[in-house]
Amino acid sequence: MQDRLKFAAVGGGLVALVGVALGIGALVGGPTEQAPDHSAMPHTGRQGAATGLSDAQSGYAMADVTAPAEPNQAGSLQFRITGPDGAPVTRFTTQHDKKLHLVVVRSDTTGYRHVHPTMDDAGTWSIEWSWTTPGTYRVFADFIPETSGAGPGDLVLSRTVDVSGTAVPQPLPPPARSTTVDGYQVSLAGDLGTAGSELRFTVARDGVPVPDLEPYLGAYAHLVALRADDLAYLHVHPQGEVGRTPAGPEVSFHAQAPGAGAYRLYLDFSHGGSVHTAQFTVDVESSTVPSTSDDRSHPGGGR
Repeated sequence: MQDRLKFAAVGGGLVALVGVALGIGALVGGPTEQAPDHSAMPHTGRQGAATGLSDAQSGYAMADVTAPAEPNQAGSLQFRITGPDGAPVTRFTTQHDKKLHLVVVRSDTTGYRHVHPTMDDAGTWSIEWSWTTPGTYRVFADFIPETSGAGPGDLVLSRTVDVSGTAVPQPLPPPARSTTVDGYQVSLAGDLGTAGSELRFTVARDGVPVPDLEPYLGAYAHLVALRADDLAYLHVHPQGEVGRTPAGPEVSFHAQAPGAGAYRLYLDFSHGGSVHTAQFTVDVESSTVPSTSDDRSHPGGGR
């Protein structure tokens, strides 16, 4: 995905998670639900507007979404992307090693998954799937349609899926500068702001800095930010490039929040042959000073 979103992550301020998780009630019924109409909302751009909350944009739509209806029920998550002519899109531009990136998260920001389904000749994307807990989940498709002329560029479309049962919302973790995942200690430096800023993550293991992060989808790390109150989506790529930038222990991102608010940050990095996801809650306050740094983020670029 081309980095163009300014850490607008998902809807309005960058990574600043709300101190309270979104409530999820008891959910019963069909596996999918039409996403709310956000067509009137500004889409992401260099100003960092909300993104990813609509199932249609620029004539493209996310359609025919199906998934298991209950927790622990084996099945598949399937959907199609249709174009301006209404037909399924079957040609996509490779971005960060994949034709399409799928990010799934529950409405309280838990259950985050970043995966890569496969597409059949008819344009149906699918991946083996099961849910661990009830709730309402948002499914984001991050892609670039391949066109003969000027295309729409990066698109992020989403739909919601209801998983039956009584969902117990999890409170949003408080903001913190460090976290531990799979035996790794990850620390965050820098403050996210609406004028643009640099975020620096440092990875250590057993207290020793990790200097040999492994390339993951064409980069040493990927950062997804979701606004806690509405799951507005932002995907940011690190500064530098594999082979030229040191492979750790620090990975830097330039991001710009579109507005104040609480966000959940998900840092994906690879080491020891596995992908690990460090999660942070960040609060963003409005700022009026313009940023002079190069833009390295985009509201919906594929990963």
